[in-house]
Amino acid sequence: MNDAHVTSVGGTKSHRIFLLLKDAILSGRLPPGRKLPGEIKLAEQHGVSRVTVRRAMEALREAGMVDRRPGLGTVVLEQPLDATVMTASVSNLLPNMVKMSQASRVRLLEFSYVKPPESVRDSLGLDGGERVQRSIRVRMADDKPFSYLVTHVPEYIALHYNEADLSSMPLFALLERSGVRVDHASQTISAILATHEVAEALDVSVGSPLISLTRVVYDEEGRGVEHLDALYRPDRYRIQIDLNRTGDEESRYWEPMAPETEPAGRARADAAGNR
Repeated sequence: MNDAHVTSVGGTKSHRIFLLLKDAILSGRLPPGRKLPGEIKLAEQHGVSRVTVRRAMEALREAGMVDRRPGLGTVVLEQPLDATVMTASVSNLLPNMVKMSQASRVRLLEFSYVKPPESVRDSLGLDGGERVQRSIRVRMADDKPFSYLVTHVPEYIALHYNEADLSSMPLFALLERSGVRVDHASQTISAILATHEVAEALDVSVGSPLISLTRVVYDEEGRGVEHLDALYRPDRYRIQIDLNRTGDEESRYWEPMAPETEPAGRARADAAGNR
């Protein structure tokens, strides 16, 4: 059988099948107790050889995700929660950032001042000669990595904090301490495959699917104060969007819920306690 139907991005064809089935198990699409299709059927579905499928199934067994028994087939096992799964609510961004920083720790991989890429420069509204502070951080929960964060902050803001500060404090708290009045943000969410560098930092295989999030934060005057490129392990991070049903009877539609409001003193106390 021809194996050309499966794209071998970031690894062998058997590894690609392994990642697809692993994602289905971790997401709940293949629940515990579910019996997987046989090797022949899976080979036909994915356009690969039976040997390729067998290697993928054996990798799942070695990872503790399935049980393979002669005559009974391959059954999905209950998956232990080996790390906290972080959940982000899009409608309540700032409180969520406070909670996440309190429930996790950060490992700083890079801290430097550079001229930003053109896309970052344009997003932040910087002139061609302006520099930014670039950092790469890995955020950990239960000592296990779940996010890879690349941030760019205009130099005139970043000069108010140093490498030690960024290793111990959330960036948004450092922005506030620098006098920045954060007002709003724009973000996009997509998906990407892990490169070698990112895979090593997040403890995943090269080519593993990751959640990709890009966020640009603006102050009250509309100036860009932070550009974030974040990559998340989908088995340890979830994005939650709360929706309201709205509109009249002829044109009903869903819209994101407005964030919950808190007294200003409460929000400041939470941020201060996190510092």
